[in-house]
Amino acid sequence: MFMRARNVLRPDELIYWFKQVDCFGSAGLKDGKGALFLTILAGVLWGTSFPAIKVGLLFVDPYMFVFLRMFLASVVVLLISSVTKNLDVSFARERLVWYLGLLNGFAYLIQYLGMSSTTASKSSLLVNLSAVWVAVLSWLVLKERFSKKKMLGIVSGTIGVFFITTNLNLLELTQGMIIGDGLVFLSGILWSFFIVYNKRVIDAYNVIQFMPWIFLATTLPLTPFIFLSNNFSLLNLSAEAWMAILYTAIFCWLIPYYLWSKGLKHISPVASTVILLTEVIVAIVVSFFFLGETFTMVSGIGASLIFLAIILVSIS
Repeated sequence: MFMRARNVLRPDELIYWFKQVDCFGSAGLKDGKGALFLTILAGVLWGTSFPAIKVGLLFVDPYMFVFLRMFLASVVVLLISSVTKNLDVSFARERLVWYLGLLNGFAYLIQYLGMSSTTASKSSLLVNLSAVWVAVLSWLVLKERFSKKKMLGIVSGTIGVFFITTNLNLLELTQGMIIGDGLVFLSGILWSFFIVYNKRVIDAYNVIQFMPWIFLATTLPLTPFIFLSNNFSLLNLSAEAWMAILYTAIFCWLIPYYLWSKGLKHISPVASTVILLTEVIVAIVVSFFFLGETFTMVSGIGASLIFLAIILVSIS
């Protein structure tokens, strides 16, 4: 999983890629089709994060893993925004941007801590229950109205996630420790707030301009916890640990966040969250090939329900 990412994008290629996607976003997202495509692509990349984190935790503890992932992503996005002349220091005064970053940082920290004692598949289920919480928050905060198709899409997607992650075997829900499950579940709730309030920032500003500040704010709450790490000496980290850190920093945070943000500018938070359920399918498929997890007929039915949810939300 990590080997293919090693030589995919050099820094100059990454900057060129951001420019191309930004041009695409300016011209092709207003009809919603481009936004749908970018959100699905973000979901695919984020879906690989669950098995990638699970593998990475074999080589580096959660405190150092999540900190280095966010720190490296922050450095790269600062470089990109500087080279493309999109670095705007005025965003340092935007309180909402910092609040969102801090919220995101704590959500990632407790996800990593929780995943060290629960399964990757159950983690994807608990995190993606955020589709329900986002629907409630969007109604309360953004006054979003829901059509019958959108409501059916939320129900279909939630059932699909349950099918694909448990195979209707309720014993799957007993795997892992209660504390680990609770932490991952809480991270999903925190991300539902992040998604809804992120919509306000995305609608008001250029994505690439506020990204560096949200990334930096995400890293801040993680910094004190590195002193709890057993891997404080970075020179002692293995090549596998660095591959997991680099892969999740670039392909499971920087790039998908940018894609998702560009899409969220033109669709609702609820639609975006349901579409992002594609990450559950990807997580299960990648876990099947790389972690030896099973993919059954029930999993296939769950995947179909998620696809149905995406279609319903897309046409609503």
